[in-house]
Amino acid sequence: MSGSRWWVLALGIAMAIAGCVSAPTAQTDAAASAIPDPSPSPTSEVAERATGLAPSPLEDTVVEDYDPWAPFNTAIFSFNRKVDRYVLKPVAKAWDKIVPDPVERSLKRAFDNLSMPRRLVNNLFQLKLKGAGQELARFGLNSTLGVAGLFDVAKVFGVEASEADTGQTLGRYGVGPGPYLVLPFLPPLTARDGIGFAVDTALNPFTYVIFPFAALAGTAVGKRVDERALNLDLYENVEESTVDLYSAVRNGYLQQRQKMIDDLRLEIR
Repeated sequence: MSGSRWWVLALGIAMAIAGCVSAPTAQTDAAASAIPDPSPSPTSEVAERATGLAPSPLEDTVVEDYDPWAPFNTAIFSFNRKVDRYVLKPVAKAWDKIVPDPVERSLKRAFDNLSMPRRLVNNLFQLKLKGAGQELARFGLNSTLGVAGLFDVAKVFGVEASEADTGQTLGRYGVGPGPYLVLPFLPPLTARDGIGFAVDTALNPFTYVIFPFAALAGTAVGKRVDERALNLDLYENVEESTVDLYSAVRNGYLQQRQKMIDDLRLEIR
């Protein structure tokens, strides 16, 4: 078994041991906005919500944070911020100057195209057959007519992406989120989403090439730099306007994930 698959297995076992304790949810009249993931780069959609450029879908859901590992998490969160500030951000700025925006967006589409197996498998497990069919159609169109996913030809034909991951699938079948968790170089997680991340990593085709760990690491770094370059201004606005960034990111992440799972359960009833 290759080194990366040992790593994936070890992470999955560690998350399973930690246990997936359900965090209770409650309804409140106060609106809550999602805050982006800064560890190390947010997606444009989440960052836009945080800066008020797009409406938040989380206005009716508040999730009680379950953070028993807060001392460890805050230390790693601080480390991730330093990595972002002193490594990722300078590289992203240089990348942004060298690479035109259309090329950056094409690379992002190519990375998304490579994630098709994760979305296909989880759509099937979530009993979303239409979504699974869309993923197959999108992969076929974008890998051929779209030149290895650089262009989203499928969208032109009206075939939209159907996002799905293993953390959502576990939540759909009643697995609670468990403790909040921050790990080096990774976005926020919970124990459940940590297991999901390990499985999703195993579903990445790059895991099984000749040098799996190097290929996977290279792909992840490339994707991070590209996303960071696409969202430099949005990210800086969020960081500057938030007093307690750790709590904001944690609460925003937990609310966002719970809302996604609640919507999934309603969708498949």
